[in-house]
Amino acid sequence: MSEEMMQQLMTAAERLANAAESLDRAMGRIDAQHDVLTAKVDRIVAAIEEQPRYEMAARGEGSQRLQERLAELEKSNSDLKAQAARMARKTLPPLVSAILAKSCGESGTEKLDRGVLDKTLCSLSVEQRIAVKSELARAGIIE
Repeated sequence: MSEEMMQQLMTAAERLANAAESLDRAMGRIDAQHDVLTAKVDRIVAAIEEQPRYEMAARGEGSQRLQERLAELEKSNSDLKAQAARMARKTLPPLVSAILAKSCGESGTEKLDRGVLDKTLCSLSVEQRIAVKSELARAGIIE
């Protein structure tokens, strides 16, 4: 091999040796941190194992109370959701209001006759008729 190649190999070997030393130092720091963490975990486990039994029983009662409270709040939440669904706003879109005005006169609050409604909606597309009828049903004007 030429001297230049030997020089490059020596330089690369030195860099590899430096990298290996850096890795060794890093592994030493990681091992030290691991030992510290293991010691902390061991102390925590020992503290938990030394707790008297009555404290653990008291925690169980507290947990039961929390579960009862959670069930109570979930029931209340479902009741409120049901109440909100019943009290939903029943405002009609402008298209439906215009159709009602044409077919029912001024009041627009009375129940509609199906035949009159179908005749009134015949100029609309199928999708529009479905939308209008669903809005009327939601508002309680038709069944």
